[in-house]
Amino acid sequence: MARYGFNFQWMYYYEKGKIPALPDLNALDVMADVGLDFVRLPLDYRFWIRDFNYLKPDESMLEFIDHYLNACLERNLHMSLNLHRAPGYCINSNHLEKHNLWLDDVVRDAFVFHWEMFAERYRSIPSRNLSFDLLNEPPAVGQYGMTRENHETLMRRTIAAIHKIDPQREIVLNGLNGGNEAIPELADLDVIHSGRGYQPMPVTHYEASWWDGSKGLSAPQYPGTRWEGQKWNRQALKAHYAPWRAVEEGGTDVHIGEFGCYNKVPNDLALRWFADLLSVFKEFRWGYALWNFKGPFGIAQHGREGANYEDFYGYQVDRDLLQLYLDNRVGTLS
Repeated sequence: MARYGFNFQWMYYYEKGKIPALPDLNALDVMADVGLDFVRLPLDYRFWIRDFNYLKPDESMLEFIDHYLNACLERNLHMSLNLHRAPGYCINSNHLEKHNLWLDDVVRDAFVFHWEMFAERYRSIPSRNLSFDLLNEPPAVGQYGMTRENHETLMRRTIAAIHKIDPQREIVLNGLNGGNEAIPELADLDVIHSGRGYQPMPVTHYEASWWDGSKGLSAPQYPGTRWEGQKWNRQALKAHYAPWRAVEEGGTDVHIGEFGCYNKVPNDLALRWFADLLSVFKEFRWGYALWNFKGPFGIAQHGREGANYEDFYGYQVDRDLLQLYLDNRVGTLS
């Protein structure tokens, strides 16, 4: 899973009457041409389900996913299919759900049903081209009634259901607590564990209005911002991933499914942070996917003042960030 790429929000958030976006073929061409190979596709199940009628998907909406997959296959890009909003749970605006994934059988059954549906639909696609990322960023233990036990039970049940249909399918599990906390209790399974790269939050989410912790923060420093009892630098970043390394030592592959830095921090600070974080991932031989390709966390048109923008395939790309991205892949020279 030493794959490198981006998250694309083509089917990321449903609003009434909204149609999914078409794939950005130009962005996929950029990826293929510079040697990146990984497309993570966070999905909102409400695009193909109406009025919480979980077992009656709209085929016309599922065809958009087929289109995304075909666009990736044509360019030899791996697509990782992720339920960002699953029946009964989403890390964003969870109150919009009618049921609770951690407490209600109706949505636990629906969760398994949706992954069985995808397993049947894509059973002919090799795992080198497609993986299933089961649930984006489960909550912290105790939140919404989630426990390590009921999370583990649901993940094991779902993996068994997928592999009964498609034994070779590559599967990805996100860490708990927003993807930050390792899950050693699931290390015996032949699946990939997906972490996050957003620490320290006062740097990566400075002035991010959707994060309550951003209120009242002083201007960040890097290295040097104090967060969760320590000053953050490259050593602190490495220490943050120690539990993930422990799981990895038991034979579990690790991939960073999301990371990034919001565009409100000074550009020189952001590049220092990116340089340290990506060098840690390279040292660990982990692949990674930036959130996102184009936008305030992205590599193109992120709007961070002072960035070295270059016209690239029609995008205004942060050339320095792109170079860091490429240089820190496994197998590239330091």
